[in-house]
Parts: sequence; structure tokens; C-alpha cells
Amino acid sequence: MASYGCDGWVCITRHFVPNITMGPPILSCVHKGVPGIFMDCHMMVAEPEKWVDDVAKAGGGLYCFHYEATKNPLALVQQIRDKGMKAGIALSPDTPSSVITDEVGNAVDMILVMTVHPGKGGQKFIEECVVKVSELRARFPNVNIEVDGGVGPKTVEVCAEAGSNVIVAGTAIFAAEDPEGVIQQLKASVDKAQAKFASNASS
Repeated sequence: MASYGCDGWVCITRHFVPNITMGPPILSCVHKGVPGIFMDCHMMVAEPEKWVDDVAKAGGGLYCFHYEATKNPLALVQQIRDKGMKAGIALSPDTPSSVITDEVGNAVDMILVMTVHPGKGGQKFIEECVVKVSELRARFPNVNIEVDGGVGPKTVEVCAEAGSNVIVAGTAIFAAEDPEGVIQQLKASVDKAQAKFASNASS
């Protein structure tokens, strides 16, 4: 997929949801097998503090934990940075954007808005979650905002126009007859929306 234009690889590690997952051993293999790849690690785990060291040693580039899984997000952000990784915080569909304080939002590199319920691929996109992207973009214009869940050619534009500049796509790419074409379409939608944001900011 890297040859098709993917900018990174997302490893979804689950522990507080039921499905079996990928963890540090697979991260390490990918890191060694694809030199230079950026690994965005979405950690759907209880007690995310326990996994920081292992993911860093395996080559993780960004460690994204769930707001719902920690009592002290700022301390966890610092722990992640101390291990040389970027830090992200994720919101499940039922969690409002208002839980992200200004201090937390300005401390992280990325905020992930889940547009499906964590735990299973191939779910239907929850469009009601997109308003959170708009709210967060208005508050944090310089933070990466990622969307994950049910995102594909039919849903990417609403996400991009709301302010998401990082897109996670799984089924939409791997089940496509033309994965390269889907990747390019997703990237083009985001690039177009970001150009519009930049134009509006400068005018």
C-alpha cells in the first residue's frame, strides 16, 4: 500500500474491546520490513500507560490512546513524548468533543474522532460524529484531526470539509478493486479541503 500512496500504517491494538489484535511483535516486524514507515498506533487498551514502552521499542511513531481509558491524559502524553513518540488522543462515538480541554488539545499532536464504535471493522459510518471534527478544528486549528471508521470514497468529503486532515481507511481500500485509485481519491479530497482552509485563514 505504501507504493500506492499511503502515508503510514495504523496498528489497532485492542484490549478493552473483544477482538484479537496486533501488538508490539507485529509492529516490530513491520518496522524492520518496511524501513521508514510511520506507524500510527491506535491503542484501544485498558491502562494505556502500560504499553508505551513496548510500542516505542517496536518502532511506533505515534501513540494514540483513548480518553475513556485514562484518568490523567496529560501525564500520559508526557510519558509518550519521553519515549520519543508523538501523542494522540481518541474519542469514541458517544464521547463529546467538550471533554478535550484546551490544555489537553494543545498538548497532543493529533485528536482522533471515531466514526464507528471501537472493536470491529466494516461498520457503517456514523455521520453524527462529524460535528465533533468541526468543533475540534475550530478550537485547535494546528492539531491533526483524524477520523477512523467507515471512511471511504462516499464519506471522506464530509470528514475533510469538517476539518479532518488525517484519514484512516481499511475496508474501503482492502476490499476495493482499485485500491490505488481509492487511496488517491481519499488524498485528493483531503488536499482540496485543506487548501480551502488555508485560503480562508489567509484571507
